[in-house]
Amino acid sequence: MSRNDTQQGLALPIVDLDGLALEGPLNRFVAASLDTAFRSTGFCYVANTGVSNTSIERIFAASKEFHALDRSAKDRIAINAFHRGYMAPKSSLIQTSSVAKVTRPNLSESFMAMHEVAESSPRFGLPLQGPNQWPGELPELRQSVLAYLDEMTVFARRFTALLAVALGLSAEHFDRHFTHPTIWLRLLHYPPQPVDMPHDQFGSAPHTDYGFLTLLAQDENGGLEVRDRSGQWLPAQPLPGTFIVNVADMLARMTNNRWPSTPHRVRNLTGKDRYSVPFFWDTNMDSQIACLDRFASDAEQAPDPVIFGHYVMERLDRNYAYRKHG
Repeated sequence: MSRNDTQQGLALPIVDLDGLALEGPLNRFVAASLDTAFRSTGFCYVANTGVSNTSIERIFAASKEFHALDRSAKDRIAINAFHRGYMAPKSSLIQTSSVAKVTRPNLSESFMAMHEVAESSPRFGLPLQGPNQWPGELPELRQSVLAYLDEMTVFARRFTALLAVALGLSAEHFDRHFTHPTIWLRLLHYPPQPVDMPHDQFGSAPHTDYGFLTLLAQDENGGLEVRDRSGQWLPAQPLPGTFIVNVADMLARMTNNRWPSTPHRVRNLTGKDRYSVPFFWDTNMDSQIACLDRFASDAEQAPDPVIFGHYVMERLDRNYAYRKHG
């Protein structure tokens, strides 16, 4: 069964992937539901993804164990030039936000892991092409993170094929952009924000995601808000058994904003610690991202082509303190 209705109290549509079948008429029905959902807000819940609950539970446990370490232990693997490691609170200021003038750094802290690139690889040393960093105090963290990355990569590839079908393309259409995908896994911790904090202080300030697609697992505390096409901020409340999936900048460009890259933000006013695990599924760094021919004649003028690697590095260079300080 697939549906794009909303359950009572939920502001975003829900799409049941039914195990993400990619054959037969059910696939077309699910694809049509995805198209409807993404056209409305660029966000939706997805259920029945095939990703195991055990994997999700393990990655949240790993995140909590990491963030419980002493600050000195986390600082020993401070984020490096390959954008891997620990990001301390107030170390990112989203100056490239297209939806708000951001003046205060984010209050969140995070551990960032990406696709592994061995020294023997011809890509080693290029932007974002290097090894991950791991804390010596938690030797099991590496196994948990890499296992989750592998499972999510399998899901993301199948989901990308479904997206292509939803756009009226062959299931293999996007494959050439993902021969060496740019993969990010971020273990995020949002400390509680006092209710009397300034109105422009956020756990994560209003922004859009840079790449192709984001698949988010969040805990039960909530705090994510999504801005719809009318400008209203909608709560993306936790829904057990689902991921929140959103269109990012590159996919919005490909569809000429048929599927918008929707602004979102985090305010943790629950009085509790919030944990979330976004998996960012992005194209090869050297992929040229252009509007698909079938959407180039839409009323909205088609955006100019960009190289994903150039686009993302410009934003990292401007938004993260460690890149400004060498």
